[in-house]
Amino acid sequence: MTMDPDGADAPVLIFDGDCPYCSVAAVALRRLDGVVAVPWEADPVGPFLDAQFGSRPFAMVFVDPVERRVYAGRSAAEELAERAGTPEIVGGLVRDNYDAIAGVVGALSGRDRDPDDFHDTYSLNDDAGELIGSLRAAADEAPTALP
Repeated sequence: MTMDPDGADAPVLIFDGDCPYCSVAAVALRRLDGVVAVPWEADPVGPFLDAQFGSRPFAMVFVDPVERRVYAGRSAAEELAERAGTPEIVGGLVRDNYDAIAGVVGALSGRDRDPDDFHDTYSLNDDAGELIGSLRAAADEAPTALP
């Protein structure tokens, strides 16, 4: 199903905007039908994470408001690989090696922190769901390509 990325159904990817590798991946993922990407550092992300998790975990997060699901860490990586149409084995490899991949990417990008241990699929709670529009607005401000 193709969705309007500016519409109420658009899934949102929260990614590490300080990581050049993550930014490149986010630009590529924007090509998926209806997915918008917003950097973790954007102002609306903190309130969304607080509403959903009661804290601000540093993790890749994928929000699907239609399914009312929030995928974090390994689960987010696996879900994105599946939606991108990669073979099932790739999604499994990404899930199973998420920590190692995150460590290598962090070292290569000079990131000085490790992702937090959030790796499950969660139900989107009502308070967080009300903030998705602000996440989409922040995605509009994100760079479309790296310099």
